Amino acid sequence: MTDETNAPARVRWARFRFSIISQLFASPPAAGDLQSAILELAQRQWRHPSTNEVVRISAKTIERWFYMVRHEDNPIVALERKVPSHVGSHRKVSKAADEAIRALRRDHPRWSYQLIYDNLLAIARQDTKLGALPSYPTVCRFMKHHGLLRHRKPRRHELEEGFVPRERRSFEVSHVHALWHSDFHEGKRKVLTANGDRKPVVLFATLDDCSRLCCHAQWYAIDRENTASFVHGLCQGFQKRGLPRALLTDNGSPMLAAETREGLERLSVEQFTTLSQSPEQNGKQEVFWSQVEGRLMAMLDGEKELTLELLNRATQAWIEQEYNRSIHRELGQSPIERCLLGPSVGRPCPSSDALRLAFRMQTSRKQRRSDGTLTVLGIRYEVPPAYRTLLRMTVHVARWDLSCIELMDPRRGTHLATLYPLDKERNADRQRRALVGSTTQSGTLAEPAATGTAPLLRQLMAEYAATGLPPAYVTCNPTKSVDDDTEETEEQ
Repeated sequence: MTDETNAPARVRWARFRFSIISQLFASPPAAGDLQSAILELAQRQWRHPSTNEVVRISAKTIERWFYMVRHEDNPIVALERKVPSHVGSHRKVSKAADEAIRALRRDHPRWSYQLIYDNLLAIARQDTKLGALPSYPTVCRFMKHHGLLRHRKPRRHELEEGFVPRERRSFEVSHVHALWHSDFHEGKRKVLTANGDRKPVVLFATLDDCSRLCCHAQWYAIDRENTASFVHGLCQGFQKRGLPRALLTDNGSPMLAAETREGLERLSVEQFTTLSQSPEQNGKQEVFWSQVEGRLMAMLDGEKELTLELLNRATQAWIEQEYNRSIHRELGQSPIERCLLGPSVGRPCPSSDALRLAFRMQTSRKQRRSDGTLTVLGIRYEVPPAYRTLLRMTVHVARWDLSCIELMDPRRGTHLATLYPLDKERNADRQRRALVGSTTQSGTLAEPAATGTAPLLRQLMAEYAATGLPPAYVTCNPTKSVDDDTEETEEQ
């Protein structure tokens, strides 16, 4: 039902007037009885539409209302108070003051209303053409009515050449798991570690756009967000709720890392990013942070020595028992109900090993033929003998976990082997496998067959002989050696 107190005054008065004379239209009096019917209405008591006090309406007023709408198709509209002709004209603001206010706003778009008014007073003291200035509230109403609002400081991307400002609109996808939001939030409190240090914490969270369901949230004791924490938290959200169709993030380095982009691509999850310095595009995530600080962290104020383990346990309990089960004011139902009842386009999540292999960066390295190793980020990895003939190898690497890398088939994208760092101490046992193929059983290269001079060289020698030219060298055939000549000289 419409709240009568929230309706405009002109609408309340129109309803009030029509409620009085509507009886004359619903039960028309007989000929000659109209005046008596109007007098009867004038004797009754009515509630004032604005003050709610008991009032009486004169017969002449009721008669005027009746004849005003007798032939109208919409009596309520005809009974509304007329809008004055001077509305919006701001008669107290002279033309000179109008021009001065517009000039101040044009030259100083980020000034406050008070600062503009104070400077307007200063101009009026020097320029008598402005005359008597209106009051401060009048100037504020004038500026707001004409769109002379205070401009905020432009963001970095808005100053770039070719930037086109666009309108802002709220959005919501129609299916559950069609779009997820993911972001980091820097906590305002530090946690106590086992070493006795106090470290800052960062909260990772991912929300479903359609249902506002918090798919996963976890705190990390790190100074700033990183790719390892982002992938770790995102994979847990996938394992809890399934794979979404798209993911919306900001332009942080973990979101744009090669491991993240290639991992989402391998899982067929489309990634969208917001504009630079535009957090309002990920507004649902920003609203969630205010609830975390306003309710969850507020209930932990009594914990003087907050640990990371306690913080994560409390966060999981608050999300599953309160946030996901509370009625959302915009949705009219809880996020978990919206998630279960709404149409879903989610997909089953692959295994943990498949997720681990997905979020890796693909790179190519050349194999050292001397010892069968390759180098990634300064670490040498041993290549199995079965792949010793490959000159360049395609590997998948997670830069936060260099304990092993994965050897992949570049054509089919299949996993071939896991490569581990070179263990020189283990290789010092002097045990080596025998290589089979282009080598003998002893591991040394096989001797070439005695087939004589190569065909190409025989052809070149025949062509050179056919030219008739003598060999282009002088034969050296001494009868005595240099040492013999030296001995004869010494004897003489």
